[in-house]
Amino acid sequence: MANFSKSNVPQFSVDVYQNEYLPDGGREVNAIVTVTSTGGGTVGTAAGASYAPGQGPSAGVVVMVDCSGSMDYPPTKMRNARDATAAAIDTLRDGTHFAVVGGTHVAKEVYPGGGRLAVADRTTREQAKQALRGLSAGGGTAIGTWLRLADRLLSSADVTIRHGILLTDGRNEHESPEDLRAALDSCAGRFTCDARGVGTDWEVKEVTGIASALLGTADIVADPTGLAADFTQMMETAMGKEVADVALRLWTPVGTAIKFVKQVAPTVEQLTDRRTEAGPRAGDYPTGSWGDESRDYHVCVEVPSAGLGQEMLAARVSLVVPQPDGSVQNLGAQGLIRAVWTDDMAASTSINPQVAHYTGQAELAQAIQQGLDLRKAGDMDGATAKLGRAVQLASASGNADTAKLLAKVVDVVDAATGTVRLKAKVAEADEMTLETRSTKTVRVKK
Repeated sequence: MANFSKSNVPQFSVDVYQNEYLPDGGREVNAIVTVTSTGGGTVGTAAGASYAPGQGPSAGVVVMVDCSGSMDYPPTKMRNARDATAAAIDTLRDGTHFAVVGGTHVAKEVYPGGGRLAVADRTTREQAKQALRGLSAGGGTAIGTWLRLADRLLSSADVTIRHGILLTDGRNEHESPEDLRAALDSCAGRFTCDARGVGTDWEVKEVTGIASALLGTADIVADPTGLAADFTQMMETAMGKEVADVALRLWTPVGTAIKFVKQVAPTVEQLTDRRTEAGPRAGDYPTGSWGDESRDYHVCVEVPSAGLGQEMLAARVSLVVPQPDGSVQNLGAQGLIRAVWTDDMAASTSINPQVAHYTGQAELAQAIQQGLDLRKAGDMDGATAKLGRAVQLASASGNADTAKLLAKVVDVVDAATGTVRLKAKVAEADEMTLETRSTKTVRVKK
């Protein structure tokens, strides 16, 4: 990554919300870390606009369009996919490097070809849209090959932000799960990727797994006519990214250990296993690319037990961007997670509102996943219990969007107690929408 000047980078800030008080013998410290970037100035940049020379990030985007045989059923699906890709291309900022890949059981360069990226301007946008007209459906689905080609194309250009947009309508039937996992492992950290499933014949866990591994978003577009608006929104968001490869760096003193790190807003994303060591007692957790936005992270630290009245620094939070030479650029924002031992029962047993809220949101996501899995497995009693708990949590936390999705899968008798009945018939699109969006959270009311 290139070094960034203050003129073209958002300013980052870190806020820590926690109850630092522990009872005598207490060892677990929980904190919500809010990371905010502001003032980058590119979000909402009009399509076709460009930066002054030397201003703003350089970006590369590859759009991967499913061209397997099932995209012809109904025929309007392929047409909607072409139109959506054209709309995304129209949203590209001048100077953005881009390519279009057609995906079947193999990956093919649709535009510009030659193993390279085009540079967006009026001419190349028109050429790309002309090339889209040649897209037709036929063949199988091997998403790992699409991702590997996107990686090769994105690495061919000297750009700061590397991003993929992937559309599929079916299951990944023409390569093994191990092949897809190997492709994701190979691409992780090299580019971010938003994934969309169109229709209802695709596998939710495949699409959400791709987005999770590549630190992007996942969603369902049940009606193909909604693709153009969704693709436009995704591309506008991609054009607003200004800093890539931001890592949450946690330093801990001797005797402490990080139990877990997870993003909890705007979605739940487990980061614990993605840690890379960063020197003595420090580790980096990847967060992907940033524009003007704010995200929340739940950090749980285990500290050595100490006597009443003692206090210690449990962890120090900072933000860094790795450089090609192995060094890092510190983004200048820092937060401290503390531990103080007290015999004041009221202080040590009080749960910080932010920690309580996001603990509930993480449980909500898990309850939905478990409930839907149990429903598919035929365990209706177990499914009812889990989805009832999800309704209760969604209601208590004010997560109205998730509550509405749950109400399409269960009949809610009493939201406050989580009393529900499974619906006898559930539209496949409604069940898949609930599963795909189960990790979306609401911010805590400050």
